[in-house]
Amino acid sequence: MSNQYHNPIVEQRADPYIYKHTDGYYYFTGSVPTYDGIELRRAKTINELAEAETFTVWRKHEAGEMSQHIWAPELHYLDGKWYIYFAGSMVDDIWRLRPYVLECKGQNPLTDEWIELGMMQAADGDEKSFIDFSLDMTVFENKGKRYCCWAEKTGGQFGASHLFLAQMESPSKLKTAQFMLTTPDYDWERVDFWVNEGPAVIKNNGKIYITFSASATGACYCMGMMEADEDSDLLDRNSWKKSRYPVLKTDYERGIYGPGHNSFTVAEDGVTPLCIYHARDYEEIVGDPLYDPNRHARVMEVKFDKDGRPVFEF
Repeated sequence: MSNQYHNPIVEQRADPYIYKHTDGYYYFTGSVPTYDGIELRRAKTINELAEAETFTVWRKHEAGEMSQHIWAPELHYLDGKWYIYFAGSMVDDIWRLRPYVLECKGQNPLTDEWIELGMMQAADGDEKSFIDFSLDMTVFENKGKRYCCWAEKTGGQFGASHLFLAQMESPSKLKTAQFMLTTPDYDWERVDFWVNEGPAVIKNNGKIYITFSASATGACYCMGMMEADEDSDLLDRNSWKKSRYPVLKTDYERGIYGPGHNSFTVAEDGVTPLCIYHARDYEEIVGDPLYDPNRHARVMEVKFDKDGRPVFEF
């Protein structure tokens, strides 16, 4: 199955996100190298995404909120409407990252109008969520409840980045206070920076798996994984178990460096799960890795081991 795809599937698109809609199209978005807007494209097959027409559906503000570092957009279809979740900062405070929400006024996300719903709202009485460097928001459902998972640092830009989880009241507001899902515990999560970020959700055999990315954005970048039973209380730390080692990391022989910030979709057969992730094809980076444009979107088929856990192999 994996051999049918041409990697990279889209060049210079970090933090790739693919959503396969009921119309049969794959919708693709990701961080553009200039970090100044949000673009979408769609195609009937994953290979066709590389040449698909791109539509800029939103541009950053000139000043104030959402005027710098437009990062990691995700496209979701919730309650019959399209939403985009993304992070943005301010020209005069470039590390003041916060999560924001866009809503599409129509059913064609490429050409219909998008409106700003503002910053993601914390639950009533929750004074801890989205008060510090926050980004990489994703949304998923389980047992009739919708959840939001995101990364947030404590202690400013150079603090540790943790993953938080909460139940959602609406597409733009949380229902419960934040719950810390994971913090950088292991050495592979603490290379240059202490980081857990970029959550993505896949389900299999009654289990929920949340993959995430760890460490700085160079070759040390890698993926870890949390798992819980779908019948457990997802907002209880005891429900979750973390992988002791990375589930995906740099492969020097294949020349795939810093794989991470993934999303999940399904293959054209509608069944086979796919992992969409970014990586570079070289290790040595000149200047700040954050502004190196060559994190390319790639795809791999997800296999499962005898216990039903996802296995990620290039």
